[in-house]
Amino acid sequence: MPFRVLFGVAVIALGAGVLFVANGGIGRVAAAVSSSFSGFVDDLTATPTPSLPPVVIADAPLLDEPSEPYTNQPSVDLVGQVPAELAGDTASRVRLYVAIGDQIPGVVTEIAIGNSNRFLVPGVTLADGANEFTATIIGPAGESEPSPPITYVYDKKKPAIKLKSPKEGQVVNARTVEVRGTTQGRSDLTFTNVSANKTVSGQADESGAFKLLVPIKAGVNVLELTVTDPAGNVNVKEISVRKGSGKLKADIGASTYTIRRSKLPEPIRLSVVVTNPDGKPLAGARVTFSLAVPGIPAIASKAMLTNADGEISWSTTIPKGSTTGQISAVAIVKTADFGDTTDRTVINLVK
Repeated sequence: MPFRVLFGVAVIALGAGVLFVANGGIGRVAAAVSSSFSGFVDDLTATPTPSLPPVVIADAPLLDEPSEPYTNQPSVDLVGQVPAELAGDTASRVRLYVAIGDQIPGVVTEIAIGNSNRFLVPGVTLADGANEFTATIIGPAGESEPSPPITYVYDKKKPAIKLKSPKEGQVVNARTVEVRGTTQGRSDLTFTNVSANKTVSGQADESGAFKLLVPIKAGVNVLELTVTDPAGNVNVKEISVRKGSGKLKADIGASTYTIRRSKLPEPIRLSVVVTNPDGKPLAGARVTFSLAVPGIPAIASKAMLTNADGEISWSTTIPKGSTTGQISAVAIVKTADFGDTTDRTVINLVK
């Protein structure tokens, strides 16, 4: 096929040259034919230059997420992986970056890619607070996009402990005491009753709030709270509580404890002090007094409520007709929160 093309070109050129012979243009025609033919052959036989393939930059590497981002160790080992096809690639490297807090990421180091697609960057020093790490691949084609970030938080401070209850020296009337407070979020808690050799464990929630029930025994209980934060820092707080009787109590009294029958009728006043299981005055307790007097029907008060000091009084009269003997004075106490109780005293009715 090329020879046919060359032959046709030559014919055309010769025809054109004939037209110029009469005018003395033989030299010019020959030169033109030679030049055209040579250029055409060069164009047909020249080897084309291949176009360059597009530059391909490797995919980003991946860094392994830490199981616990908080640490009190000054350095960590970072582990990750590059795309499988880069394993053993001596022309590429892994570049590690870190951003401290809100700062712009800076280069930490570069390491060679080994025969495996997994890599290790040992002993990377941490700064106080959040350390956000990313990695890229550096190769002949340039630098890849950064890996998804991972974060380590370097924390070497003891976790703060704030106890809301119980208060130091508080009297508790129960088998257990509820300990409530706040500390660093997700901290592990160990609460030991040193006096009773009892221990309970728990964990603060994300906000740091916690609540534990700790067994207590009669008397003084020394309670020791140990808090270990997610970084491994430890703090200890101690508090003492006392286990009380745990009972509602009423203490009745009378204005006199001896009455002479010969002086009847005789006034008498009964009073009572009501305390809650913690030994504190109980306001609002419902109290009814009664007197069992020899020789006459029982005398009783209407129900009355104790005041802010846990006290209430009732006055009545021992009438004539009573016989000698013992008068039984009783205070009956009813409460909504602590149940009921009674107390009794004796008044002597003599001749």
